[in-house]
Amino acid sequence: MTKVLNLLDPLLIISAALMGLTLYLIFIWVPTELNQGAVQRILYFHVPVAWGSMLGIFVVSGSSFMYLWKKNDKWDRLAVASAEVGVVFGGLMLLTGMIWARPVWAVWWTGEAKLTTALILFFIYVAYLMFRAYFPPGAQRQRLAAIIGLIGAIDTPIIYFAANLWSQAHPPIITGPAGDPESTLGSDLGMVLLASTLTFTFIFIYLVQTRYKIRKSEDDLIELKRASTASVMTGAN
Repeated sequence: MTKVLNLLDPLLIISAALMGLTLYLIFIWVPTELNQGAVQRILYFHVPVAWGSMLGIFVVSGSSFMYLWKKNDKWDRLAVASAEVGVVFGGLMLLTGMIWARPVWAVWWTGEAKLTTALILFFIYVAYLMFRAYFPPGAQRQRLAAIIGLIGAIDTPIIYFAANLWSQAHPPIITGPAGDPESTLGSDLGMVLLASTLTFTFIFIYLVQTRYKIRKSEDDLIELKRASTASVMTGAN
């Protein structure tokens, strides 16, 4: 019964419906880009997962700030859940970027600022999660992890503006407040990119929500074990 209810989660239904529509738009509806050909379609995956990876570190940072302020474990759980999803989006960002770069630039990777700062973001996620995995549990781990989360967000605006600040092989910003008017996508391509970004945003939110619920259940189980152990020891005395 629980599995059925999970499948009826509104966020899951919306995400699945949007993904179906997005795949139709990407592979059937939108015309093939003239300069790069079919490989350009990876744009509709690369940009949304890159957005998700940056959204994730902002949520980690915001939740970390709230934890340091309120000392409420729900913010710590939200930070961890966002980091776990963010590192997946960050890995996909790097992977889709390399797949796109190979036929267009004739190399898998360059050391330019945009790519390097994106790689740094991925390592920030990994460092955050490794610290939480290996540092002894407790309030000190949560405080130090929150500080790491706050520091990690500094990299995000650098990633966003890197292509404009240090112009190299990576194209300039095409969307957002700093977008280059001369590189604006056509109406069809821009609409598909917007739809794909919306889809992956819903997927991001759904995954964070799911990981948050799982982590809360894990924390509740740990507290139950502690209470049970304390009760047994009190009874023995």
